[in-house]
Amino acid sequence: MPLGKSHVIGIVTALSDHPTRSTKPIKDILDAAPILTTDLLKLASWLSDYYHHPIGSVYAALIPTLARRGNPTEFEPPLIWIAVGKSTPTSLDRAPRQRRLWESLSSTGPVTTDEARKLGATLPLLRKLEQRGAIVSQVERADYRISPSDIKPTSEQTAAIRAITANLDQFGVHTLYGVTGSGKTEVYLRVIENALKQGKQALVLVPEIALTPQTTARFVERFGAAGVIHSAESDRERFRTWARVASGEHQILIGTRSAIFSNFRDLGVIVVDEEHDPSFKQTEGLRYSARDVAVIRAQMLGIPCVLGSATPSLETLANVDRKRYSMARISVRPGSRKMPTFRVVDIRGERLNGGLSEPLLTVMRQHLNNNAQVLVFINRRGYAPTLCCSRCGWRAECDACDVRLTLHQSPKLLQCHHCLRRYPTPSTCPECASEEIVALGAGTQRVEQTLKTEFPDVPTLRVDRDTTRSQTQLQNLFSTLTNPSRRILVGTQMLAKGHHLPNVTLVAVVNADNGFLSPDFRGPERTAQLITQVAGRAGRAERPGEVWIQSYDPANPNLVALTEYGYDGFTKTEMQHRRLAQLPPFTVMAMLRADASNSNESETFLLQLLAIVATFDIEALGPVTAPLARKSGRFRHQALLVSRRRSEIQRALEAVESKVPSQNSVRWSIDVDPIDTF
Repeated sequence: MPLGKSHVIGIVTALSDHPTRSTKPIKDILDAAPILTTDLLKLASWLSDYYHHPIGSVYAALIPTLARRGNPTEFEPPLIWIAVGKSTPTSLDRAPRQRRLWESLSSTGPVTTDEARKLGATLPLLRKLEQRGAIVSQVERADYRISPSDIKPTSEQTAAIRAITANLDQFGVHTLYGVTGSGKTEVYLRVIENALKQGKQALVLVPEIALTPQTTARFVERFGAAGVIHSAESDRERFRTWARVASGEHQILIGTRSAIFSNFRDLGVIVVDEEHDPSFKQTEGLRYSARDVAVIRAQMLGIPCVLGSATPSLETLANVDRKRYSMARISVRPGSRKMPTFRVVDIRGERLNGGLSEPLLTVMRQHLNNNAQVLVFINRRGYAPTLCCSRCGWRAECDACDVRLTLHQSPKLLQCHHCLRRYPTPSTCPECASEEIVALGAGTQRVEQTLKTEFPDVPTLRVDRDTTRSQTQLQNLFSTLTNPSRRILVGTQMLAKGHHLPNVTLVAVVNADNGFLSPDFRGPERTAQLITQVAGRAGRAERPGEVWIQSYDPANPNLVALTEYGYDGFTKTEMQHRRLAQLPPFTVMAMLRADASNSNESETFLLQLLAIVATFDIEALGPVTAPLARKSGRFRHQALLVSRRRSEIQRALEAVESKVPSQNSVRWSIDVDPIDTF
């Protein structure tokens, strides 16, 4: 459609016989059928109202990238190419390249277009072979079937399946609270099987791309096929899957948070796996929670939504207490597998070796001598979090952010983990020229180096964003761990989420204190969840598991509650803290953030916004300097709105939107239900 001197892609959301403004004719209609169905338009309206985000940007978030660029959604179906005949066609005698391709296709059997490209083919070359009658193409269809399972559900699994499937034709939020390794995925599979038998589709949300391959493998094994959408795929691949889901060809879609916006022909159930995970919250642009949007979309469609986790969020548990959600518990692992035992190691006064205490190294040695595997969890990348001068106190800091630089050893450099700037590592102090520069603290690289020195004959593998950047790398790494030989695995929270490591018998948590003592009120909850999740990697086969946690604060009430009474004990303690402090889930929050090239501008702007909400029944805190005061050269401030009533927060934010002062240099945002206060 024309806009000034250019043409843009527009979305028609309604028609009118009596327009109130002069209009220009639409140049071309790209899609014969609506790209946004009625339920998605309704969802977009809710997203815009609740998260206070422009409706146009919401529409943009709901449609695939290629569609936003003007590609029609009638996407060409994927093809399979099949060689014809058993001997090389004579028509290819003078076409050596085509002949070689025919021979490859003949030996490999039917292949998709992408697989053919790996054999050296191009689409024009395939078409030429097809014109010569040497190969034929056919549309690739998702081959859905329901394979019988040889897994016999436990009594708790059976009860959960019955509770959910009894009401597949109506809305309800079902919380599946199952300990790690208890078989939550089997419950999902049985619920979805019932939905497929009714001709419905299913959506499964997972928090991380890294979890997608193993989840997909389980679903493909049971149902023959499944569509996958996540950001690691190309725009064209996501567009193809989106179109196949919209047409109903794909009955199951597995994806990360943006998959909640996919167009379905007849969606029958939504599953949110690891519902507690902060990755479900979008922190830029449209700041939505995919978990919360899943509940709203299920409500609009009148279908069930399943929230599964071994460590449910406090918000979800509060909704269970308020009878808004139902809950099914799975408290034991199938068969003879038992939950690991916990031990806290008091490291006060201990001299650590690369972040590891001597008692921890001793127990690691015992497990390795029993031909077992050990997982060492440290949620910090790099070699050391701080590089400083022991003579004058100089510390390496980022030029653009108010944050210390992290020392990396491979490659050797200093890096800001916020703006990603890199700096060379100095050999002498820039302030006093002293050579007494020391690295303080430990990250994954330092722990890995220490373990290779302590256990030179044991393979040590490191998993963090520096070593494992693709799904294939992660898949290959976890495949090697199925071999029951002794190994050490060192990594960040990438290791905590859902991976089945049957040979791990010891999990070591290097430093639990940072999270429990975090200034962010959600820090203890996330830390308890991470420890519980990573602890769940131990003892998943027949061998018992142990979890050792190093701490400078072993008497911390949250740590004591977690290790002595499990996640239930922690949530009971933390809920009391939240209730006394009047923090979520007992109140509702919204964060106002602003940044500018001048510190006074962002602070003054937020003061103007707080003046707008002064008449509402809310508590306004701030503005204050953000914990990360300067990022990428811009100064950041924030203000917090708190209320016991969600409606009052929403009314206050509506007033902010309608009366916001004009500004040019300040960037600002509204974050409803912020996942952190940083």
